[in-house]
Amino acid sequence: MMSGGVDSSVAAALLRDQGHDVVGVTLKLWGGESDSGCCSVSDVDDARRVADALGVTHHVFDFGDAFTQHVVSPYADAHAHGQTPNPCIECNRHIKFAAVDERARVLGFDAVATGHHARITTRPDGTRRIARGADAAKDQSYVLHMLGQDQLARTLLPLGHLQKAEVRAMAADLDLRTATKPDSQDVCFITKSTGRGSFLDRRISLTPGRVVDADGHEVGTVSAVELVTVGQRKGLGLAGGGAPRCAVDVDVASATVTVGSKRDLLVAEQPVDGLRWAAEPVIGPVLLQVSAHGAPVPGRVVAGDGASARVVWDKPQRRVAAGQSVVAYEGDEVVGGATAR
Repeated sequence: MMSGGVDSSVAAALLRDQGHDVVGVTLKLWGGESDSGCCSVSDVDDARRVADALGVTHHVFDFGDAFTQHVVSPYADAHAHGQTPNPCIECNRHIKFAAVDERARVLGFDAVATGHHARITTRPDGTRRIARGADAAKDQSYVLHMLGQDQLARTLLPLGHLQKAEVRAMAADLDLRTATKPDSQDVCFITKSTGRGSFLDRRISLTPGRVVDADGHEVGTVSAVELVTVGQRKGLGLAGGGAPRCAVDVDVASATVTVGSKRDLLVAEQPVDGLRWAAEPVIGPVLLQVSAHGAPVPGRVVAGDGASARVVWDKPQRRVAAGQSVVAYEGDEVVGGATAR
């Protein structure tokens, strides 16, 4: 997949030089406004020009309907229920490593390659796992935690052993137009000019809410409870002075945000849904990571009914906002992941 960025450009070049029959594919996902991410018209143009420079065929696959169904609509719905979704993870889950792989199979391709900074390792028993990339600052194993064995067997990640500086140097040596292009940082369907609030206001009802302390006393107001996330400190209408306070609970039904201290966010365990193991369940200790570049901390995953479970920390940790992913590692390898509730 060629997103129009430097990573996927160099990934295509490396695979070409290794002798693979490479076909570049750019995904058309979002038909609305976009000034960032990987959905703009300029990104498609960059990918096409890089493919031409590399001498590989280039196609555009339109997955706009699937993107709306599996990413955009659930994103809005999650906010409507007071959750904090991660649309990039859902895009990887449903589009880049599901819908694209399905089409690749139909068209007769052996594998799908991306420019993600992560590796695929093979265990002695033949099972595969996503593992951290060589560049810790750019590691993307967290956002690929959902990949199963069948997907891993048909996925190539050519940049996993490289530092980002090496990738840019390779692009410069090849005189690729993406060599100095900045990395995408934002959600592709949220524009910098209008922001998340404006985007959601056109799709769900945003409700003004009360901000209360632990005793139920009103201490502030918010323009939309649906835009508040657990742990948030700014934008809560709190008076200055005193100890810092943050959101410790968001109740959309009553349009109420409860605030407290950072200590009030600490919990011994976290309920999760959608638990999925890379292969066999891991019963013992693991390292648990709750954001793309957060520090992993020790704990374990205790399975419950179906895909529900709970994460038990060795030491109390800050509660994870509902909708965010909790990913379990053994060393550098992903062994499973779930979504906080």
